[in-house]
Amino acid sequence: MDEIQIVMYVGFLLAAYSVIGNDVIQTLGTFLSSNEKRHWTVLWLFAGSILTAVLVYGWFVNEGDVSYGRLIGDDGFANPKYKAPADIEGFGWPFLLPPVILLIITRFGIPVSTSFLILTFFNPKNLESMLVKSVSGYGLALLVAFLFYIITANWLEKKFLDKGMSDRQRLLWTGAQWLSTGFLWGQWLVQDFANIYVYLPRQIPGEVLAITVVVFLALLAYIFYSKGGAIQSIVKAKTNTADIRSATLIDLCYGLILFYFKELNNVPMSTTWVFIGILAGRELAIRFRLHKTVNKSAFKDLGSDLLKVSFGLVVSIALVFLIKWLV
Repeated sequence: MDEIQIVMYVGFLLAAYSVIGNDVIQTLGTFLSSNEKRHWTVLWLFAGSILTAVLVYGWFVNEGDVSYGRLIGDDGFANPKYKAPADIEGFGWPFLLPPVILLIITRFGIPVSTSFLILTFFNPKNLESMLVKSVSGYGLALLVAFLFYIITANWLEKKFLDKGMSDRQRLLWTGAQWLSTGFLWGQWLVQDFANIYVYLPRQIPGEVLAITVVVFLALLAYIFYSKGGAIQSIVKAKTNTADIRSATLIDLCYGLILFYFKELNNVPMSTTWVFIGILAGRELAIRFRLHKTVNKSAFKDLGSDLLKVSFGLVVSIALVFLIKWLV
């Protein structure tokens, strides 16, 4: 095994660990919060089966490309938007910096964008289109969530806060949440597989696919066992996110917006920005409708979340120039 192959596989493992540690909780955070009483293995089996299905299906229908076209250009495999490591001049150890730095940032509970931190190094020219799509995602998510919750907060979220559920209602809402979470989880995987598989060839053989599935399932087990880690604090800080009914609505909104952008084009985007946008719009609407005002502390908290994801963008751009200098 030569140096390029070693860096490829080490990069994949680091990217898998850092992306799953940082991004998965955005998708499964409300699911974890509202199912804290269930054993983590049950939740892991649910999420792991969907992950395996999405990955294997993508591999079959896209001729070995598990990124669902996010890494491939209009000319297909002949001229990909993101070249495979073996085709990049100067590819080597410096390309491991993005996932390593992402690991460090994740330890502090900062929800930075893995798309900007990792994909930018493989194609800096695509940064602008990624940024436009991601900022658009944040704006649309904030607007949709705000409008939805400004209409429903009084008769829906207030009811969730004030009243409990009967056994029958709990059963129905549990089924609805697991369906909405499964839909969201699948849409997120389609978007974010590119951030991990960028370190491997654009078409991977079956044995490599099997190994990567095992790696993902092991990492996912750790996330569920540790109950989300540091990033989970952002979800828990928002109003009533542990309620299974609220969690269902959040997941459904998030999944529909990701589905819209998936169908729009194959440009990779930051799902982190969409996630923060939904939480921001929901929090503003609920506080306004239920408390008739939005105090400065609310804007401060939401601004802090936006500042954290913007920090990831600044770091990624700085690292692009650093890696160019190193290679």
